[in-house]
Amino acid sequence: GSPAARRLARDARRRLPSGRIERVSGGLANVVGTVPGRRPAVLVGAHYDTKDLEGFVGANDGASGVAVVVELARALARGPRPAGAPELRFVLFDGEESPDDSRPFYSTGLRGSRAYAARHRGEIGAVVLVDMVGDVTLSIPREETSDPGLWRRLRASARATGNLAAFPDETGSAILDDHTPFQRAGIRAIDVIDFDFDCWHELCDDLDVVSPRSLDAVGETVAHMLRRWR
Repeated sequence: GSPAARRLARDARRRLPSGRIERVSGGLANVVGTVPGRRPAVLVGAHYDTKDLEGFVGANDGASGVAVVVELARALARGPRPAGAPELRFVLFDGEESPDDSRPFYSTGLRGSRAYAARHRGEIGAVVLVDMVGDVTLSIPREETSDPGLWRRLRASARATGNLAAFPDETGSAILDDHTPFQRAGIRAIDVIDFDFDCWHELCDDLDVVSPRSLDAVGETVAHMLRRWR
C-alpha cells in the first residue's frame, strides 16, 4: 500500500497483456494480465511486495518471480495460440509478506492471493507460482504440497529445454505461499521455489545474489510447459 508499491503496480499493469489492477482490502492491489483462451484458466503468479525491512531490496524474494512472470506474459501473448489452449492469467500478488510476524502467517500474510482465490476460484483450473528463483546455485525440488502431476509436467519441460539439473527429482519441505489459498479452494497448484536461500529476509538479498541464468532456466521451463498445456 506504499507509494512505491502503487508506482510498481501501475508499471506492471502496463507491462502485462490487457493489464488491470484489482484492489484488495487494506490498501493493497493485485496486478492482473490475461492471454485469452478456454476456461478454466491457468494462473501464473508471483508476489511483488517485499519484506518491510529498512534497506531491504528483495531482489530474489520476490523480484525474481515478478521478472519471470512479466517476461512469460510478454512472450506468450505474442502470435497465435493453438485451438484449445487455456486462458493464461498472470497475477502479481500484493501482501504476500506478513506485517506482523508475531501472528500466524496464513492469517496475516498471503493477503493478495487469499483475496484473489476467494473471488475467482471458479475461473481457475491450475496455478503455477514462481517465487525465489534467482539464486546463483539454483535448485528447485518439488515443494511438498505441490501437485505431483504438475511437478511431473514441469520436470518434463525442464528436460526438454535442457534445464533438468535445476529441478532435481526430490521433495522439499511444505511451504505456505501464494499457491496455498488456491489449494485450500480445491485448485491444483505448484510452487516453483528455491527456498534454500541464505539471504532470505536479509539485507544481502540484492542483485549480487541473483543469476540471469537461473531466471532464464525457470522462464524457459515454465514457458515450455504453458505452450503445451491443453
